[in-house]
Amino acid sequence: MTTTTQTPLSLYGFLRPKPDRADEVRQLLSALVEPTRQEKGNLQYHLHEHEDGRLFLYEVWRTQEDLDRHNARPPLRDFLTNLLDYLEELPEGYFNTMISDYPQP
Repeated sequence: MTTTTQTPLSLYGFLRPKPDRADEVRQLLSALVEPTRQEKGNLQYHLHEHEDGRLFLYEVWRTQEDLDRHNARPPLRDFLTNLLDYLEELPEGYFNTMISDYPQP
């Protein structure tokens, strides 16, 4: 019997909304939280607001394929396509393979 172990991928970073679009970005990203958590392959999805107004997004996906499928969904794809209409600068983002064990359900 052969077993394969998949290493989850984490994606995290800060987004700085334009001041006049901050509420819109907060609402848009907040509306994605629960639907994203229901997507196949999503292990974690969290949105935080830093005291200086930046938003911090932390997500963990089972595989790259799962993350790619998520990024292709219309609401997120539309946001990503027009990113600089919403943000003051490109996100400070990081994409990594987890090296710690991920708890299995």
